[in-house]
Amino acid sequence: MTAVTDPLTLPCGVSVKNRLVKGAMSEALGTRDHAPRPELPALYARWAEGGTAVLLTGNVMVDARALGEPGNVVLEDERHLAEFHSWAVQGQRDGAQAWVQLNHPGKQAPRGLNAGGTVAPSALPFSGGMARAFETPRELTVTEIHELSARFARSARLAQQAGFSGVQLHAAHGYLMSQFLSPRHNVRTDEYGGSLDNRMRFLLETFSAVRAAVGPRFPVGVKLNSSDFMRGGFSEEDSLRVVQALGERGCDLIELSGGTYEKPMMMLGQGERGGFFADFSRRARAVAGVPVCVTGGFRDAATIRSAVANGTADLVGLGRPLVADPAFSRQVLSGKDASSDVHPLRTGIRPLDRSSYLEIAWYEDAMRRLARGESVKAGETPLLALARISAEMGLGAVLRRRRA
Repeated sequence: MTAVTDPLTLPCGVSVKNRLVKGAMSEALGTRDHAPRPELPALYARWAEGGTAVLLTGNVMVDARALGEPGNVVLEDERHLAEFHSWAVQGQRDGAQAWVQLNHPGKQAPRGLNAGGTVAPSALPFSGGMARAFETPRELTVTEIHELSARFARSARLAQQAGFSGVQLHAAHGYLMSQFLSPRHNVRTDEYGGSLDNRMRFLLETFSAVRAAVGPRFPVGVKLNSSDFMRGGFSEEDSLRVVQALGERGCDLIELSGGTYEKPMMMLGQGERGGFFADFSRRARAVAGVPVCVTGGFRDAATIRSAVANGTADLVGLGRPLVADPAFSRQVLSGKDASSDVHPLRTGIRPLDRSSYLEIAWYEDAMRRLARGESVKAGETPLLALARISAEMGLGAVLRRRRA
């Protein structure tokens, strides 16, 4: 029976020291020219010292012309390699690994954020209220698709050069790779649209380009939706086929999540216990042939240990619990009956409580506190966090923010 404390050797031959992963959370700690701010190395040092085996960064974008939200960090050339190197070094304290999550938002970028507009597999707008927040994208040409694969590969090579120990391609949560996979957002009639084989072509070609850029001994993972949870979207059956295809190509770690901005199931983990995508993870692990990580809804040590022991997943991803307590992993690993004090935030102001802004502000403010060496005050009113983040970034930037 596998224990959460057991090391795991990835297909590339690299070993991770235990079965716990810090899931990606968008930190909004990029400078005006998109370099990592000094808070990022300090923040990741705390998480590394907390015992977690693999630390996944928040979104690092592969193109400065295609930001997903204010405060994004971008890795597209060598200008900020010194800052990235500091981040990598601090994130690998105590034997932890630090992996860069590489991303492109496609059309899932707030209106007006990118001067040149947005791009996507097809020129389809979002529906309903989202159409007001996100503009109609321009359809990518085949040449541009090839160029984007090359961008991901270049960014991965730069991450390796900066000293990070792996990369993850973000193909979940409705961003560009996820848009290619979904028949709701991809209605192309060429080799990148139509059948699932065609819709997964961009992801698989990009994975191959990244692998060629970093070599066979450098970990390359993929974050994938179990489903979009939308009628006519990317289904669980689709996801299982993509999982199998990634496994056949030697993906080092497939992290499973679900949802998009339209249907933010990844946000529901805050109110669930036991792993929101755990049932699908068991099915995926049966066909993957490579390690599978499931993230979302894990809040107590017993459930985390059980997920690894009973074969739900090879690794368990933790997000909010590691913001509430960066040493939570160490408690789990030590055998303690630990439980994370993570709960939905409420102010009594109904429109605010039903929006995502409160959660966004609270966790971003909490990550800044951790970076300063402070502890997180779980009982503090979330309105104070919202006020502090709004004062730092501007209310407009906060309203454009999303987590995941």
